[in-house]
Amino acid sequence: MEESKEQILVKHLLLKEEAAWKELFGAYSGNLTYICSRYITEKEDVHDVLQNSFIKMFRSIETFEYRGSGSLKAWMTKITVNESLKHIKERADFKTTAEIDHLANLPDEDEPDFEEIPRAVIMEMIRSLPDGYRTVFNLYVFEKKSHKEIAGLLSIAENSSASQFHRAKSLLVQKIKEFKMSKKAQYE
Repeated sequence: MEESKEQILVKHLLLKEEAAWKELFGAYSGNLTYICSRYITEKEDVHDVLQNSFIKMFRSIETFEYRGSGSLKAWMTKITVNESLKHIKERADFKTTAEIDHLANLPDEDEPDFEEIPRAVIMEMIRSLPDGYRTVFNLYVFEKKSHKEIAGLLSIAENSSASQFHRAKSLLVQKIKEFKMSKKAQYE
């Protein structure tokens, strides 16, 4: 059975070959930057977390186990998400308990309707959520973590994760309605 391009790359990474690491960076840095920026809003912080993620990958490549096509990307994504979470938790101003408790409880809405909204706009909407909401939302939606898993990762109560996700969703529904209304107003 012939080795895949990914398997060959991993062999070269294990040998700590500079060219292989450059290839890895070139192939995956864009996607990993996108993942990182879902969690972290400051450009410099995204850059720092991404750099820390690649350092972590370099130092722990021996622990990587090839499990078929896409497993390298999954491993790198997991490291990047964990480094993003570590960064968020280290920030003194990060509060994982509901940050806008003083806002009236938002009405229980349907699922956010992302149809006809450009991906970049959706990304900005997610990035504009308060840190705690954004983190829980990303872990739940993009990383497919349960509220129990999120609670463990962020050292919060499971019901706190669920309520933050609910509030994040409500805020997104609100932002989507505002976006659609502004678009509609442009054509009237």
